[in-house]
Amino acid sequence: MQIFLDSTDTKQIRELAATGLVDGVTTNPSLIAKAGRPMLEVIAEICDIVEGPISAESVATDHKTMIEEGKKLAAVASNVVVKLPLTKDGLIACAELAREGINVNVTLCFSAVQALLAAKAGAAYISPFIGRLDDHGADGVGLIGDIRQIYDNYGYDTEILAASIRTAEHVRGSALAGADCATIPPDVFATLFKHPLTDKGLDQFLSDWAKTGQSIL
Repeated sequence: MQIFLDSTDTKQIRELAATGLVDGVTTNPSLIAKAGRPMLEVIAEICDIVEGPISAESVATDHKTMIEEGKKLAAVASNVVVKLPLTKDGLIACAELAREGINVNVTLCFSAVQALLAAKAGAAYISPFIGRLDDHGADGVGLIGDIRQIYDNYGYDTEILAASIRTAEHVRGSALAGADCATIPPDVFATLFKHPLTDKGLDQFLSDWAKTGQSIL
């Protein structure tokens, strides 16, 4: 499963990308607002840091303007993926951009039938919001499994990008359900490395090694 960072903090993205574990980055208007910098400038910098897909979101609500914004965003760098909302206008714009060879990430997906429509519109990625579904008493990870089955049934190439991830458990569940990617806030990404038994085992190994008086270097 590919791991994307859900962030516009370029310093943090650079630090985490150095692990070699970051495959891409997703952004949204809220994260751009938090960055406090011009959108195109932020996207360009992220594209220079991470070679993989970088999602940049249109803010229009009509398909004609979405297409215009999408083309402008795609021109920033070759690895930009245009992010569009799962609305009728969003899917019309998705289909047009896809015909022009521009990759689209359809976001704000909350049902399997929405995901089916996005795939039919030629979306490169579908972003089901599992955390927000959980907030409303639905099964977010279960939606990933439903979409996986539908896409496999019909041979759709659209990649499932698990979004609105809140915990390491969400990452585990998404991977088991067959998500192709997961976009993860940096603070959640940091928890993926951790387990108390790992820390305990390492402390024991180091203690025993110190008793030998040896040095590898």
